[in-house]
Amino acid sequence: MRSGHLSVSASKLVLEIVLLVTGIHSNKEVAKKIKRPKFAVPQINCDVKAGKIINSEFMVKCPAGCQDPKYHVYGTGVYASYSSVCGAAVHSGVLDNSGGKILVQKVAGQSGYKGSYANGIQSLSLPRWRESFIISESKPQKGVTYPSTLTYSSAKNPAAQAGEATKAYEKPSITGTTTQPVTLTQALAIPVAEATHRTTSKPLAASVTSSPRPQPVGHRSQEMGLWSPTSYAGSQHSPGSHPGRVPEKPTGAAFQESWGSLESVPLGFVPKEELSTQSSEPVSQGDPNCKVDLSFLIDGSTNIGKRRFRIQKQFLADVVQALDIGPAGPLVGVVQYGDIPATQFNLKTHVNSQDLKAAIEKITQRGGLSNVGRAISFVTKNFFSKANGNRGGAPNVAVVMVDGWPTDKVEEVSRVARESGINVFFITVEGAAESEKQYVVEPNFSSKAVCRTNGFYSFNVQSWLSLHKTVQPLVKRVCDTDRLACSKTCLNSADIGFVIDGSSSVGTSNFRTVLQFVANLSKEFEISDTDTRIGAVQYTYEQRLEFGFDKYNSKNDILSAIRRVGYWSGGTSTGAAIQYALEQLFKKSKPNKRKVMILITDGRSYDDVRIPAMAAYRKGVITYAIGIAWAAQDELEVIATHPARDHSFFVDEFDNLYKFVPRIIQNICTEFNSQPRN
Repeated sequence: MRSGHLSVSASKLVLEIVLLVTGIHSNKEVAKKIKRPKFAVPQINCDVKAGKIINSEFMVKCPAGCQDPKYHVYGTGVYASYSSVCGAAVHSGVLDNSGGKILVQKVAGQSGYKGSYANGIQSLSLPRWRESFIISESKPQKGVTYPSTLTYSSAKNPAAQAGEATKAYEKPSITGTTTQPVTLTQALAIPVAEATHRTTSKPLAASVTSSPRPQPVGHRSQEMGLWSPTSYAGSQHSPGSHPGRVPEKPTGAAFQESWGSLESVPLGFVPKEELSTQSSEPVSQGDPNCKVDLSFLIDGSTNIGKRRFRIQKQFLADVVQALDIGPAGPLVGVVQYGDIPATQFNLKTHVNSQDLKAAIEKITQRGGLSNVGRAISFVTKNFFSKANGNRGGAPNVAVVMVDGWPTDKVEEVSRVARESGINVFFITVEGAAESEKQYVVEPNFSSKAVCRTNGFYSFNVQSWLSLHKTVQPLVKRVCDTDRLACSKTCLNSADIGFVIDGSSSVGTSNFRTVLQFVANLSKEFEISDTDTRIGAVQYTYEQRLEFGFDKYNSKNDILSAIRRVGYWSGGTSTGAAIQYALEQLFKKSKPNKRKVMILITDGRSYDDVRIPAMAAYRKGVITYAIGIAWAAQDELEVIATHPARDHSFFVDEFDNLYKFVPRIIQNICTEFNSQPRN
């Protein structure tokens, strides 16, 4: 009996094993047949900001075209959540402008996001923001499930925010210290008192100080990553030295009042009430009424000493604060001089006042002589270039600061600076006393250096201790762009009208040579609707306006228009052509432009030229007369402005016209630069 019973039990066991194996195999077959759903990467638009997306870590696909400057980016490497996600991806180099997939990870907020230019995008700086994010290539981490649908913050959907707030995320350490995963719900539950003692890579709250001075109501702690309207980041003034110092940290009730409401807000997102009190752009774009490119030449000589050098830096920081730096307003660079000048930073290095002041604080004194002339020459040749951030349409201003007097000459290099369009200001502090003037290399150096000698460009400060009184007067003057006289040069401030002989004696081939001569002259000028403008008249017995001063506003358009001028053929009525140009061309010249007529003819006129030439003189038109081949030289001298030797030219052959281009340009500029400087 026992033997039979064991046999039956063994048979059942074998059967169960067979069924189990068969089931496992069957499940594997089913699993093979069921295809796992493919992970879908959500798409976003270029303008979506990271702060609008609640997900703490996600993969996303960006479209093409996110390099547009309207998609603002704040920071470098680590970006404030106020930034465009896709714009930051292009700026970081993870994506190009054609778009693609990226991995985004939210991290703690920062104090101080550095702006920089990369991959066609100018990221802006930001003093502080509640939340940051970093971007990398779309390589998913093992064991991490990424959302296929993004969750956006919305005032109408608090439940979605609350649900997302319970997801754990790893907070990367800004300082390199490893931290433990913290859920957003856990972070919000941390009492304020505990937050000040907890060791993390980024403190959740500022340490409470024992300062007896309470923070005014409505101010917020600087270190919590919120805005304070009275912040003066980077400043290290002692109390009472200058306005704009960093406010002291709040204590007691003021601290609780400022931060008690945060426990109900998801970490990393700006409260609605805070957004309502802030401008849509956290960083100023600059004062558009003061759009100048400004270079400060600061004295770093041994003679100035450490104490006065610090006062000079503080003065510079105060000016920068008052100017309201930004891409749409003034931009500032600094050159320090001693024996040899050196650029501390150029116009595009720092594009807001906060970053500039921090950079100024770090400048160290170079020492050496006080070679101001060498510094001005350096700025003229090197500083105001497109590579250094010069914007072209903004006036160039150089403010030279001198302790005492220069150790080299400034007159000649300053003349070159003026003729290059640089408005030179001089601030002389503690200038030479009567007993010291024997040591001054160049007497009256300031008046020889500045743009004009009318007092507008010069400041004489009796003591370094009173230098701060010059801040507002200087800011007012450098921003008064209508009075920056040296912005106007011989190449950017004229209305130039060409009066071209199209008579039968010229011929088609020679007429094309004349047009090339006109084009070669035009190329030398800075052409735009606010700079030099070009117009043209062709004449025979009759006259024809080819194009007026307001027709074309770029050099390429002007050159194309010159090439399209057709040869007319006919007689030679030069006197009538001058009168026609005065009435149809120069009558529409701007009042602030120099009027220059360049007349080109190959023969004697059939009519009288004296009366029209006198009319041109009375209307303030400067006339250059260029005669070719059969032109009458006595007639050219009558047409030309006095002295005729500087305004009339004779060429024996059409093919030699090109040789006179440099001489004509030189004469135009010499005449312009010889104007009185008072």
